[in-house]
Amino acid sequence: MAAAGPRRGAGSAPALGALRLVLLLGAALGPARAAVYFQEQFLDGANWHKRWMNSEYKPDLGKFKLTAGKFYGDPVRDKGLQTSENSKFYAISSRFKPFSNKGKTLVIQYTVKHEQKIDCGGGYVKIFSSNLDQKNLSGDSHYYIMFGPDICGSETKKVHVILNYKNKPHPIKKSIRCKVDGYTHLYTLIIRPDQTYEVKIDNEMVASGNLEDDLDFLPPRKINDPRVKKPSDWDDRVQIDDPNDVKPADWDEPEYITDTSARKPEDWDDSVNGEWHRPMVKNPLYRGEWKPRQIDNPNYRGVWPHPQIDNPNYSPDFSIYSYENISIIGLDIWQVRAGTIFDNFLITDDEEYAEDFGDETWGETKGPEKEMNLKQTEEEQQRERATEEKYFEERFKKKVEREKKSRTDRSVRNAIKKEDL
Repeated sequence: MAAAGPRRGAGSAPALGALRLVLLLGAALGPARAAVYFQEQFLDGANWHKRWMNSEYKPDLGKFKLTAGKFYGDPVRDKGLQTSENSKFYAISSRFKPFSNKGKTLVIQYTVKHEQKIDCGGGYVKIFSSNLDQKNLSGDSHYYIMFGPDICGSETKKVHVILNYKNKPHPIKKSIRCKVDGYTHLYTLIIRPDQTYEVKIDNEMVASGNLEDDLDFLPPRKINDPRVKKPSDWDDRVQIDDPNDVKPADWDEPEYITDTSARKPEDWDDSVNGEWHRPMVKNPLYRGEWKPRQIDNPNYRGVWPHPQIDNPNYSPDFSIYSYENISIIGLDIWQVRAGTIFDNFLITDDEEYAEDFGDETWGETKGPEKEMNLKQTEEEQQRERATEEKYFEERFKKKVEREKKSRTDRSVRNAIKKEDL
């Protein structure tokens, strides 16, 4: 596990002086510091194989490779695990020292880069207990938390937040849209001891709330009073049939009628084919079932407010947020088009540390990454234009040569005709 903290630039003399002051203040205030449970940036090349274990639950799982991709902000710092085979399941995980987040904030953070402009596939991570059999990691493996982007077609472009409670996964009820532009993005989930949560993308909050309110862990606090019934004279119909609207006399027409223009085929044999009947066709005068027009209900009283009472089955649980023996982070995903890169994994108890870590990893390379991609795109467009120009130039040359040959052939034929004359 790469456990180094965020890298900072060398800075000026005043900056170094300020840093010394911060360190002195930190020492004076006591030993409080961020607990970094897991941090992975893949800075030591092929050694990542020693920390990450591929699942073997099926023989044809997709393979990960270490790369910064086709475009990047830094060739070393932007290296991460990339899916490399299309239409494959992927399952890989890394183990760290077990811990509990009871009484502490839990922050899960990492970067995702869908440089292949993914059409259908997952980009989320899962957090497991120490009991997970890593060699058999699969979609059926019991997990604590599932978090991150998921994309499939035009309908699904969301960020999953799924927490396990009493051995049952509970997805967030809010809709959180993920990024789909092909660049690297930073995803952060924060779960606090007061049972609030926050989701950040690129260090900007995109969703927050209370776990009990936004995930269906517990029965509702209030329920409708079963002893109270809606009054019989309560009219909650917004619109009603217009009593003055009368069905027109010529409305009723059959949907299908006999085709009177049809003629019995000359080769039709009743003894063989049975008695011939004219076919039925759609009646152009058919207008469907008649219904009176709707008007506003003058007696409408609105939605009846059903009186509520405390739910006798509700019991508060102030430990929804906490998990014991958190010890493994894994990628268990399916991708139609491979190419996603996962990097800058972090699990900590400090929100500020996570924000700084994000700024000093993703934050420092996002600009150069975009510049490189735009430059590559411009160069590719120039190559395409050059290829297109060369293609049309060759076509023009061939056309000129054909016309020249045609004129020569005509001249030869005219000369022969003159000689014949």
